[in-house]
Amino acid sequence: YSSGVAMDQLFVTLGNGIVTKRDQLCIQETAEDVWQSMLAFRDEPEELVRNRYGIPADVRDWRYEWAKADAAAHMDPSCIKRINYRPFDERFILYTGNARGFVGWPVKQVMSHYLQGPNLGVLLPKASRDAHFAHSFVTERPSEAIFLSSTTGSNAMNLPLYLYPFTSAQSDAFAAKHRTLNLHPKFFAALCKAGGIDPANQAGDGDDFRAATGEARPSEVKVFDYVYGVLHSPDYRAAYAEFLKIDFPRIPWPTSPEMFRHVSEKGEALRRLHLMEPDTVGEAPYVFDGEGDDVVAAGYPKFADGKVFIGTDQWFDAVPEVAWGFYIGGYQ
Repeated sequence: YSSGVAMDQLFVTLGNGIVTKRDQLCIQETAEDVWQSMLAFRDEPEELVRNRYGIPADVRDWRYEWAKADAAAHMDPSCIKRINYRPFDERFILYTGNARGFVGWPVKQVMSHYLQGPNLGVLLPKASRDAHFAHSFVTERPSEAIFLSSTTGSNAMNLPLYLYPFTSAQSDAFAAKHRTLNLHPKFFAALCKAGGIDPANQAGDGDDFRAATGEARPSEVKVFDYVYGVLHSPDYRAAYAEFLKIDFPRIPWPTSPEMFRHVSEKGEALRRLHLMEPDTVGEAPYVFDGEGDDVVAAGYPKFADGKVFIGTDQWFDAVPEVAWGFYIGGYQ
């Protein structure tokens, strides 16, 4: 295990997920809900806004006056962004990148690379404090800190595949002007060599790197998918469970090009499923049946006899028990 490459060595730039300090205000179900919160900050008395959004007393990294100033300076719907809040739970946030603004810790050095162009990233903790390691997921946008788990010490670190140049860096003659790879050159080359692929076969700056499938994938995406496949391997998780509790996961070197190809193909399939790509997901076989208002009732969902009930009279049918009991991070 120790001979493998650690994830914080393979990925050059990484960081914690966004910490708003005030989720009930900052994270909303729709972009319109975010816009209404911005209008409230601009137009309404502080006491009313605090009561409406349940905003407690200010803390070191979040103050009402900072949030109000940040919102007022960015009254533009284009500043409202999608955020991966929890697994399969996409929401909206006012994101300006300003520290000590509407959001407590925006983690701009990582999240900006999802806002300047298309990207992929791995979410995982530096150490897992939950009972079992199930703490790896994929993202294509900014993510929140406890995406994987609410357990202290299992925060979701965000590791993007690509880096985009910061606008402020354009005057620097030595700064990158195009999308670059966020993989350490030495480790990327070593993984490519062990996997029997060419490290120079990379997606161009404007290429749709997600469109290519199978052997047509650029090498950096094949490596990304190999890593993703390893992190989801039940054997890997079981064998190295104790190590995964204390530090970043380490990725073993593929023992042959065939082994690399096999794991990378599994990783690609999982990546596309977890991103809910329609062509990969296909038609869901779990029929929604019964009569009701389609709202999850208090105390639900519940699983019984292959059915996931959202209330006493509505359910999804033919659901495998392994799916019901499956964990992503600390969430069932």
